[in-house]
Amino acid sequence: MKRYFDAIEELPNEIKLPLIRVLELFREEIAETVKRSDFEELKFVVKELAEAQKRTEQRVEKLEDVVKELVEAQKKTEQRVEELAEAQKKTEQRVEELAEAQKKTEQRVEELAEAQRKTEEELRSLVKSHKDLKEQVGGLSHTVGYRLEDDSYKALPALLKHDFGVDVKGRLKRDYIDIGDERYIEVNILGRAGYNGKEYIVVGEAKSQLKKKDIDEFIKKAENLKRYIPEEQIRLIVTYMASPAIQRYAKEKGVKIYFSYEF
Repeated sequence: MKRYFDAIEELPNEIKLPLIRVLELFREEIAETVKRSDFEELKFVVKELAEAQKRTEQRVEKLEDVVKELVEAQKKTEQRVEELAEAQKKTEQRVEELAEAQKKTEQRVEELAEAQRKTEEELRSLVKSHKDLKEQVGGLSHTVGYRLEDDSYKALPALLKHDFGVDVKGRLKRDYIDIGDERYIEVNILGRAGYNGKEYIVVGEAKSQLKKKDIDEFIKKAENLKRYIPEEQIRLIVTYMASPAIQRYAKEKGVKIYFSYEF
């Protein structure tokens, strides 16, 4: 603007004064225009700032909602953590209970194993005792049987003479019949007898208490013996006792029973 005034100073007065007046007006106009535009611009800026503030407040509200949600989620998380901690505590307690139960189970197993061991020892002892008793009973049975056989050797010749009319040749005895290959048939009572020139084989068994199976086994043995001594047999069993049914069965099978009280 100063340049314009310097240039006007060089002009004549009749031109200079009007131009100066025009420039003054122009300057005032420009100043006024600048102030108005600045105000308008300021209003625009303020409006923009208000809009920005509004948007900021909206974001703040959203942030507050997010913060609330985060706080609620944190609260739920803490509650869940407490629940998990409680569950962990119960789990650890349950594990301790299971460990204690396992310990008791192992202790019980050891007790059962020890009881089993003692039972096995007692069983072995019982088996041994049973074996010893069986041997003793077997020995006693043999003793009784031998005694019965021994008594029968003396008494049977007369009884056979009375019942069958035969005469015993030589003596009745306990004997083994060789059937080859180191095999033998054991016979409790064996001997020969005759009647009117006919030869018989006396085959007998001694049983302290006679049972049906004893008769069957004796008949089987006598039939087997026949393969090696073919003469006709007089079959007999000596015993201390036999029920009426057993006596009938023996008679049906052709086996004569003699009781010890007859000797």
